[in-house]
Amino acid sequence: MQNIIIALIGLAGGVASGLLGIGGAIIMVPALVFILGFSQHTAQGTTLIAMIPPIGILAAIQYYKAGHADIKTAAIIAALFIIGALLGSKLALKIDAHILKKIFGFVLLYISAKMILS
Repeated sequence: MQNIIIALIGLAGGVASGLLGIGGAIIMVPALVFILGFSQHTAQGTTLIAMIPPIGILAAIQYYKAGHADIKTAAIIAALFIIGALLGSKLALKIDAHILKKIFGFVLLYISAKMILS
């Protein structure tokens, strides 16, 4: 049963990523924490590892084919994303799991409110 739940979490994260252009982690991290009982650190680490191979390649190809992708901008973002992810992961590992979970929640709440009210 747990493997089915894990598969559904992956599918939901992928659909959200392709449909809305959001990082699948917005779906996967809370699902791993609240449904499977992962710690915040383990949920974040697991999600990062899960996204390494696909990182939206098939969805990106679809957007590129439709003329909705700026390759130069994406390359710059990707290069700095690598550095940012390294720095962010080092910082996250130094933060208590309960505080990290609250930070994650507040970021989601802020983004949600901003999107809804704009």
